[in-house]
Amino acid sequence: MKEFFIIMNPEKQGAKETAQVIRDYLTSHGASCLIGKGDGRRGGDYHYTDASMVPPETECIITLGGDGTLIQAARDLAGRNIPMLGINRGTLGYLTQISRTEEIDTALDALLADEYHLEERMMLNGRAYSSTGRLYEDIALNEIVITRNERLKMLHFRVYVNHEFLNEYRADGLIAATPTGSTAYNLSAGGPIIVPDSTLMVLTPICSHALNARSIVMSADARIRIEILGDPGTSQAAVYDGDTAAELHSGDYIEIHRSETKTVLIKLKDVSFLDNLRNKMAGI
Repeated sequence: MKEFFIIMNPEKQGAKETAQVIRDYLTSHGASCLIGKGDGRRGGDYHYTDASMVPPETECIITLGGDGTLIQAARDLAGRNIPMLGINRGTLGYLTQISRTEEIDTALDALLADEYHLEERMMLNGRAYSSTGRLYEDIALNEIVITRNERLKMLHFRVYVNHEFLNEYRADGLIAATPTGSTAYNLSAGGPIIVPDSTLMVLTPICSHALNARSIVMSADARIRIEILGDPGTSQAAVYDGDTAAELHSGDYIEIHRSETKTVLIKLKDVSFLDNLRNKMAGI
């Protein structure tokens, strides 16, 4: 690799300084490296990074921040298929591989020498509808969550999978997660951990008002339909990766399925997912 682009979260301590160090190191070794001008705030036609500012010849995106920074970059650059490497300047960082400053030079050397593997991660597409037509559509790398907009209001919804009725829930919400997102909100809600390069989806109810409500793992080709029930005045939302959202009311519904877009992550270390998971869990 010789063409790099850095996307950073400027609010993370040391991110700007680290970006300069990385750029200087790469350019001193004959590569090209640009630092994105984003300030961490949402843009007009994009989330945080203007994809038009990323040169077409870019071979690698380096993100500086936490998992959230990498997820935002993956969504903003969806369809570009540019491999991404995350350098952690946040807390846990399940997606970011490099967490210590002394590891950065070694990682950059591996990229320059093309000593790495690529992993494809599936994403979800969610289309929200009302009686008048489509309300909103977006993609997610981690999860799409049905959650409330009002304080302590129990939600009521009905779920279908591949046009077949699955269950009716009264709960605080519902998570539709990818394997990548299984260690995020899904894990906190009691859902299963899934090896991240799998192609599966998991549905996990949040604080369900039923004793038999459990997570359900299903094929990546499943098509999920969630119908919003309950009081017509109750406002709730479908939230994509904890960022963008579609407001939903009784009678609306959302259809969730595997997106044709994938996120490509760079894997440098010969460390298994279970080793990584054990190390991350030990730090909680």
